[in-house]
Amino acid sequence: MPNWADVVSIAGRLPEVTESTSYRTPALKVRGKGFARLRSEAEGGLVLMCSLEEKEALLASGEPAFYTTSHYDGYGAILVDLDKVDTQQLTELIEESWRIKAPAKLRKAFDGE
Repeated sequence: MPNWADVVSIAGRLPEVTESTSYRTPALKVRGKGFARLRSEAEGGLVLMCSLEEKEALLASGEPAFYTTSHYDGYGAILVDLDKVDTQQLTELIEESWRIKAPAKLRKAFDGE
């Protein structure tokens, strides 16, 4: 099961990722924009950005690794239980979250365009 150190390692493969804090919790940012945050709230979990469609699909999948709270209703973010998520799927979600927040030029450079 992955932990925060694994999240940092996965995200570290992406350009211009920096470790920071958000709401006094560990976070990852790309050019100052947060795309991952380790929650310390009662429900815990890793917050990752995603489209509303992706969020709906992840929640509908029934996989126990994915959940949300009323705070995130209508917002493109999914909560991930690191104790239950598959590392490959986590990697894909981290990259997608990075893509949502990264500037277009940086995404294009990463994709080799």
